Amino acid sequence: MDPTLAQGWTPSMTHDLWVGLGVLTAGVVLALEKQRRGVDDDRIWALVALAVAFGAVGARLGTWLQHLQPGTNDSLALHWLYGNRSILGGLAFAYVSVLVGKRLLRMRWRTGALFAPSVAAGMAVGRIGCLLTELPGTPTDVPWAMTVTSAADAAAWGVPVGTRLHPSFAYEIAFHLVALVAIWIWRDRLTDPADLFTLYITGYAGFRFVVELVRGNELTDLGLTRPQIFLAATLPLLVWRSVVAIRRRDTGVDREPVPPPA
Repeated sequence: MDPTLAQGWTPSMTHDLWVGLGVLTAGVVLALEKQRRGVDDDRIWALVALAVAFGAVGARLGTWLQHLQPGTNDSLALHWLYGNRSILGGLAFAYVSVLVGKRLLRMRWRTGALFAPSVAAGMAVGRIGCLLTELPGTPTDVPWAMTVTSAADAAAWGVPVGTRLHPSFAYEIAFHLVALVAIWIWRDRLTDPADLFTLYITGYAGFRFVVELVRGNELTDLGLTRPQIFLAATLPLLVWRSVVAIRRRDTGVDREPVPPPA
């Protein structure tokens, strides 16, 4: 594995490049879906800006609380400069920022129909950077395993050169691509297309809980990784909201998913 794209590039630069491409992809997909649905409310771009800004903050802070005793964690300044990032923290902060932003902007309509395909597309692209630069997963003998060929990677990940690892980020990329196809197929079949985002996030939460088994993240005293603990607390709410969305479709209860075209 070679995490660099060009001579002189560091893994961090490569990762950030793909994250930027993911954000750009999400913006393009959202603009296309906004045009297709005839949405003429440009306040949506203010929500996008909030989601990107607070998502970046959440991604960095999402990995800060490693220990329940605050004094045993790094300082916020040190963690901000050198700490890891969490996609779950980024999604959580972005989601809350959109909800708050809609209240501040007095947007009454649901935006999930626009955000579902754009987030899925952006995640599929952004995760390529993780696949190229981060610990792929746990050791395995599956035919599609990734082989550690770099001594630097082997030392950083605590495995011998030649170790074969689960490409867990490739699994995620595949999930988001499949989800994007499903969203594209179902985007006009739900009573309220905004429910697409709820169903997508619920599916991703369940998938992520399972894929953590081969991710290689540190286990806590509970025998779970920290992302699994977070997901165990939030999944029941997401499942409940998904059940409500499915029942709304079955009962034919209609809601205004997007503002009427101007």
